[in-house]
Amino acid sequence: MELYHILNRGIDGRKLFLDSQDYVRFIHNMYEFNDAASALEFTRRDARDVNNGHRKSHTRKRLVEIHGWCLMKDHYHLLISELIDGGMVKFMAKINIGYAKYYNERYARHGHLFQGKTKKILISREMHFLYILNYVHLNPLDYMTGATKWRERDKSTIRNAKEALEYLDKYRWSSYLDYCDKKNFPSLLIKILFKNTFSNYRNEIKEYLKDVEITSITDLQFE
Repeated sequence: MELYHILNRGIDGRKLFLDSQDYVRFIHNMYEFNDAASALEFTRRDARDVNNGHRKSHTRKRLVEIHGWCLMKDHYHLLISELIDGGMVKFMAKINIGYAKYYNERYARHGHLFQGKTKKILISREMHFLYILNYVHLNPLDYMTGATKWRERDKSTIRNAKEALEYLDKYRWSSYLDYCDKKNFPSLLIKILFKNTFSNYRNEIKEYLKDVEITSITDLQFE
């Protein structure tokens, strides 16, 4: 099995998600379009559909496994592996085209929505694998004052680790809550790959945040 980090952004910095309806629609797409069969139109648009589904008589043949994901205002991150030959290309085409069609219709616009070709990064090194799920889930800290430099892992970059953890606990638009055993959108996700690595995922994130907390680094310097 090959694991890929998939990401794409809105063209010219455009926001892809303007409200909760947009986020939920993209999440619907990730569930509904992960099927070798042609996608059907949604009959409802609330979050419950993702977990209950519409096509109970249909036997789903999934294109990919989704191991992690995060939706940001102007971009998205997916961690996926392919289940059938060509499955990843077909899945991403359905995702991007389907969401762009919805978005353009809702906001009365025309033209491309995404910034060029979707980026695909193979996770081939062990250290990359051990960090990539955390990286995806920590992205929402970009929106939190005092934590925006969290990517600078060798520096004291988070002002308050406890507040950062609480912020992540309230962010619905990622697989983080499901990995913490708080059901959010569980039907999207295959957790076994990373669950074997992180037995207590929330504690894993908690310890990471404490390691880069400003006060922790400062205390060490004055001992």
